[in-house]
Amino acid sequence: MTADDVGDFLELMAAHGIRVWLDGGWAVDACLGSQTRPHGDLDIVIEERDVTRAAAALHGRGYEPVPRSDTRAWNFVLGDDAGRQIDFHVITLDEHGCGTYGPAENGDQYAAGALSGKGTVKDRTVDCIAPEWLVRFHTGYQVDATDWADVAALCERFAIPVPSDYARFRPGR
Repeated sequence: MTADDVGDFLELMAAHGIRVWLDGGWAVDACLGSQTRPHGDLDIVIEERDVTRAAAALHGRGYEPVPRSDTRAWNFVLGDDAGRQIDFHVITLDEHGCGTYGPAENGDQYAAGALSGKGTVKDRTVDCIAPEWLVRFHTGYQVDATDWADVAALCERFAIPVPSDYARFRPGR
């Protein structure tokens, strides 16, 4: 997914009145203000009420479901023949601006503060996951060098403490 692909996707969503927040690698780059690495997909957070319209708009551009073992109603991927992929993270917003991710009984949420980020992709202002939450979301699993690059850049730029998950990547350790 190139920056132009992201821009085209955002234009399509705007044309349909659909708000999305960038998540994942593109959110990191949006917060940093420039592309730092290639991205295989575009992770988005989208409200459940907009999923049908967003999927229909993408189907009109040749996007189809990408079969994956972890596909759920609240997390799925649509891709096209050119290899572009949109990874949907579906939420339901509550009256406090928190986004419930998946069934409520799972307890997974995007806090209201997580949905407050702003960034840029090719000089376009975008909604995205806030930097401190991107760092939090990059913990609790087996992290790799790509995760470290993202987290290190965010922590340095926004004066966020480096999580202990990344101790093995820090110089002098």
